[in-house]
Amino acid sequence: MSTAPFMSNPRQADYPVNVQFTARWSPRSYTGEPINSDQVMCMLEAARWAPSSNNAQPWRFAVVLRQDPEWDALFATLNPNNQVWADKASALVAVASSHLATKAGTTEAVQNAMHAFDSGAAWAYMAMQAHLMGWDLHGIGGFNKDAGAQVLKLPAEHTLHMLAVVGKRGDPAALPEALRQRESPNARRPLSELAGRGSF
Repeated sequence: MSTAPFMSNPRQADYPVNVQFTARWSPRSYTGEPINSDQVMCMLEAARWAPSSNNAQPWRFAVVLRQDPEWDALFATLNPNNQVWADKASALVAVASSHLATKAGTTEAVQNAMHAFDSGAAWAYMAMQAHLMGWDLHGIGGFNKDAGAQVLKLPAEHTLHMLAVVGKRGDPAALPEALRQRESPNARRPLSELAGRGSF
């Protein structure tokens, strides 16, 4: 399991859960350590096994390592405030989903209303596997999605949801002051605010 090199895990669960759920968070400081494609594929292998409505498996991923020719063009689509810290990332993984699915017993592809929801589950599996491998992921929506879709050759009938910034956690002191103050695991609302018995 990943261990935080610069801080302990201050989060406390309301009910007993495995520590991996409270220890995983989304840092912004990275070391720039290279990652190889097999390591990223292990993360995506976990994503492949996420729950899926009608087993449609709508999630799609595009992997861009720092040394890949697409890196500069994809990095340029990030908002400036994300470029400030993501420049030390080891990889960017685009998470998209297919709008269409072919249900069991049929041959016609139809609209899949669950494509985004299911792909969120796959992203979560990916993030947890990365954490277990000693890597960290930070999901961002702050990028030009139209430009990103062009760089990555997103097919028709697909939505590009986010980019996952992949890297080894670095020293918060390397960040600008404003970001340094935010470089810690954030809190969660009490479960009592989020779940009700018999009604919302």
